[in-house]
Amino acid sequence: MLDESFVKGMPKLGFGLMRLPRADKEKDIIDVDQTAQMADLFFQSGLKYCDSAYVYPGSEEAAREAIVKRHPRDSFYITSKLNVNAKGVNDEASAKAEFNESLKREGVDYINFYLLHALGKQNIQRFDDWHLWDYVKELKEQGKIKHYGFSFHDTPEFLDELLTKHPDAEFVQLQINYADWNNPAIRSRECYEVARKHGKPIIVMEPIKGGTLANPPKPVADLLKKENPAASCASWAVRFVASLPGIMVVLSGMSNVEQMQDNTSFMGDFKPLSAHEQEVIAQAQEILAGIHQIPCTKCHYCTGGCPMKINIPDLFAAMNMKLVYGNIERAKQSYARDTGEGHGRASDCVQCGQCEMQCPQHIEIRSWLKQIAETLE
Repeated sequence: MLDESFVKGMPKLGFGLMRLPRADKEKDIIDVDQTAQMADLFFQSGLKYCDSAYVYPGSEEAAREAIVKRHPRDSFYITSKLNVNAKGVNDEASAKAEFNESLKREGVDYINFYLLHALGKQNIQRFDDWHLWDYVKELKEQGKIKHYGFSFHDTPEFLDELLTKHPDAEFVQLQINYADWNNPAIRSRECYEVARKHGKPIIVMEPIKGGTLANPPKPVADLLKKENPAASCASWAVRFVASLPGIMVVLSGMSNVEQMQDNTSFMGDFKPLSAHEQEVIAQAQEILAGIHQIPCTKCHYCTGGCPMKINIPDLFAAMNMKLVYGNIERAKQSYARDTGEGHGRASDCVQCGQCEMQCPQHIEIRSWLKQIAETLE
């Protein structure tokens, strides 16, 4: 198990490899050279935790090239995840095969932190029926992983049930950010409190809510810039979650060198939010609560199985341009660009619902696509 001294000693910022820079966006090819520059900056700042996953396209291979081949193995922690909804995973054998494939992609012979990925009521039966809880224990006994836990997208009640049933889980990964702290759909605060009740170290995902808190609505940005003109909006979001008791590491899915430079500038030598800064965040939460928008984090879990190839997160971003900023012309321009050759329009939706089954934010995607078609087409 993870002891308290290890958790407290963990450098608080994690390098999320989900949104790495692309050398070719059309072909979805990761810019390994820039990723390597980012990794170098990360390690030079005394940070260690690198977060990849079997279903993050190219993340494990990029980790091999930019990190594993270029830095001593004991100088960093590498993670991966087992996803029961991954393409081609239809039974116990194919689910368990993900681990060895991850080892191959990463170019390592062990993984520091291994997670059962994106647990919720809709997929828990597969984890149980396919004996995956026992599987991660076996991997640890064999020395192939050092620690295991799970990431979670569901209700606090279900989290409590899981942690009661599986007390040996060494940590839990939760979506926490100041925008979702009291969001009735995400219930970040309540999930955090459940994990704390069970004494589990917490890894935070989506601290910047898919990048939206790096460029928040103007009233929020104005508030934060007035308080501290030198601090980025992203720094407020990351420091908010890193300041919570029991947080082991905060993952930031950085997409370029500049984002890495900003994050390491305030997290290499982390200082928790002051009481006054907490009051500023509370004001930002009040402002956000009054703004109607689609709470998408651009994780793209929804798009993989879309039969009409609708790029849902990009269409949501276009709609939010109208909802948050009132800029209908720019919203229509973005929509036209993102429904070009090879991509479906919102009106192409056949209402199959597979996207909503995958959405960690529990967004009513089909309903929003109807509204987007009426507004932007």
